[in-house]
Amino acid sequence: MNFIPSNIFTWQNLANLVDILVVWYVLYKVLSMIRGTKAVQLLKGIIVIFLIKLISWVLNLHTVSFLMDQLINWGIIVIVIIFQPEIRRGLEHLGRLPLFSSTSNEEGKTKNHLIESLDQAIQYMSKRRIGALITLEMNTGLEEYVETGIDLDAEVTGALLINIFIPNTPLHDGAVIVRKNRISVAAAYLPLSESNTIPKELGTRHRAAVGISEVTDAITIVVSEETGGVMITRNGHMMLDLTREEYLKYLHAQLADSSNDSSRSLFDVFSIRRGRGKQNEKDNK
Repeated sequence: MNFIPSNIFTWQNLANLVDILVVWYVLYKVLSMIRGTKAVQLLKGIIVIFLIKLISWVLNLHTVSFLMDQLINWGIIVIVIIFQPEIRRGLEHLGRLPLFSSTSNEEGKTKNHLIESLDQAIQYMSKRRIGALITLEMNTGLEEYVETGIDLDAEVTGALLINIFIPNTPLHDGAVIVRKNRISVAAAYLPLSESNTIPKELGTRHRAAVGISEVTDAITIVVSEETGGVMITRNGHMMLDLTREEYLKYLHAQLADSSNDSSRSLFDVFSIRRGRGKQNEKDNK
């Protein structure tokens, strides 16, 4: 039997390869989005239902098979409702894929001023262990959370951020939300995450930071009042105990070049691993 390479490199085989790669990529992205959320447990439940359906079909359990069929048929609607935050986040991510991008010098200066102001506030509060929760709106709107806060509409400065989070002041309890490079509101309420991947020693501010990152693409900065440690969350990921160099590098990468989503995702994973590695080293000491 003669082996003919031309039979392998056909348009049909190429289409099959592309088909497999697309399905693999979609499954990978879906699993990445729901990792560390309560959706993982729901996914396990769905797998159990399909296993019961398969067993009932093999053993000819007609009643059980019928019930599983009904559950699967109606389950599509239930899944859409239950997985609504993850589905919305995925569709928003697709909608943010840029075709063309341009960043003006003025925007660059504004971003640099924002980062400098954040750095000033973070350094001051971290050294004095003043708790802080700062959320930066990215592409997903934060209107429903802005409505829970107290309007400020002020320029972002380090001094103002420090004064907001001074303990026992009217605005210190809650989150500051930054929109369009201005402080929109203070004392805003963010959704608390129910993820079991959050270390137990982390408090309410940290859970709020992870919670908002699970339903939006916002960047949230937390300063711990217990340790003074700095944490950043985005897209459900936690970057713990960041040094000044690390969080400045991250903020510049995220804010200065908002068009490069793929490089940001790789940096997210790199930063998380570094943060967790550093935390483990501290625990071992």
